[in-house]
Amino acid sequence: MTVDATPFLRLYAKWRNSQLASQDFAAVQELQLLKLLKTARSTRFGTQHGFSTIGSVDDYQRRVPLRRYEDFWRDYWRASFPKFSNVTWPGSMRFLAVSSGTSSGTTKYLPITQEMVDSNAKAGLDLLIYHMNHFPKSKLFGGKNFILGGSTDLVQEAPGTWSGDLSGIAVKTLPWWAKSRYFPPPELALMKNWEQKIDVLARTSLTQDIRLFSGVPAWMLLFFDKLSELVPNTDGKLSKIYPNLEMIVHGGVRFDPYLDVFKRYIAGSQIELREVYPASEGFIAVQDRGHMEGMRLVLDHGIFFEFVPLEELNSPNPTRHWVKTIEPNVNYAVVLTTCAGLWSYVIGDTVRFIETKPPRLFITGRTSYYLSAFGEHLIQEEIEQAVTSAARSINTEISDYSVGPIFPKSASELGGHLWVVEFASKQPNETELAQFGQLLDEKLCKLNEDYQAHRSNNFGLNPPKILVAKHSAFKEWMKSRGKLGGQNKVPRIINDQGLLDGLVEFVSR
Repeated sequence: MTVDATPFLRLYAKWRNSQLASQDFAAVQELQLLKLLKTARSTRFGTQHGFSTIGSVDDYQRRVPLRRYEDFWRDYWRASFPKFSNVTWPGSMRFLAVSSGTSSGTTKYLPITQEMVDSNAKAGLDLLIYHMNHFPKSKLFGGKNFILGGSTDLVQEAPGTWSGDLSGIAVKTLPWWAKSRYFPPPELALMKNWEQKIDVLARTSLTQDIRLFSGVPAWMLLFFDKLSELVPNTDGKLSKIYPNLEMIVHGGVRFDPYLDVFKRYIAGSQIELREVYPASEGFIAVQDRGHMEGMRLVLDHGIFFEFVPLEELNSPNPTRHWVKTIEPNVNYAVVLTTCAGLWSYVIGDTVRFIETKPPRLFITGRTSYYLSAFGEHLIQEEIEQAVTSAARSINTEISDYSVGPIFPKSASELGGHLWVVEFASKQPNETELAQFGQLLDEKLCKLNEDYQAHRSNNFGLNPPKILVAKHSAFKEWMKSRGKLGGQNKVPRIINDQGLLDGLVEFVSR
């Protein structure tokens, strides 16, 4: 039996809440930066950039340019792989998080230091604190926390250095107080066959006292379907399967298209949905209030944040904002300086702040994740809002979808967008499907002036074309590509014509 450690969490929450309430956001962030510079001043990177003489944010931004993964790999990491010893951070790396870029497809090896492990743990505790604030009678630490991640199997790159999925590294580096409360056990977490793993984890979890459930939304839904299959007569209600479940933690993708489906699973219960923003490069933000109220930036855990207006990102001298100068409702590219040796690193995500004191944000997409084959400049946030709104209007939900351009075959034709959509519940009839396409089009016109101009009188774009995918089609497609489960995500915007054609062929088959 797991001893209920929630009273200790409640004491920590009281102290942490008082600390957060009095936080000077700019002062905290500048202090984080100066600490990082002091720690890394003797590394090769720190010596080259004069870290020992940098005394302010302005100094730092003048000395250290923005860089992407390819820059770090070419100039600093490739020659010393896999140790990265004293190159951008003191000492050698024990862990490397393997991340395949969503847009580029390039396999990345990102350093994970002990300081970063501690940083992630601190951000994770903030998640629990915010839950306690909203759920004062919580007994979260009286049972197990179920993390539905990828395989925890790691590859030994060199003596003492291991690479693998970030979720696997997280399991290997769990703090002592979390190990006894973690599910699944190592022998199950190591399983690589995703379908077999889902079945075994579902059956085994029914014997556990699950209090928290965490994962990527699409894979959680597949898991919940399996639970409903194993435990009939529950009407798909998670509270009847895991009676002590308090919180579902989701992250990695925008949640809007999944919200209505999740609401059905938690209907009639006190189960709370809470969003997190973890990246392989660092833990960025946590939902501290309700749904659609944004996620609060974690400011004091060894990461310094910069934000560049997306339209300036590729300019010779982009404006580099930080928490002192950010503005609401601007689409920013996220730039991190971290306790794992990343310095002004462009991670590839975009965000929009809804508040600045404290900083609260929404993820809006990827820096290279536009749908703009014809100058329509649609970003992921607009696409997510439109597809979710259109589905609600015909009383259904979306399980998964992808959208990509349809290029004209001759000069006399117009281009357009193909939407491959898998509906979660009822399949729409022909009339409803036409209504879905029309509402999708209308919502995009309201959200984006460029799209509206192209669609005006069918001047520059054809109306959306909808291809309905059968139930589990996206799961099977991802499986056919070797991308099933764990941290793999269905690509929402597909600008690669070969990939889009492959999806269409698979779904049509």
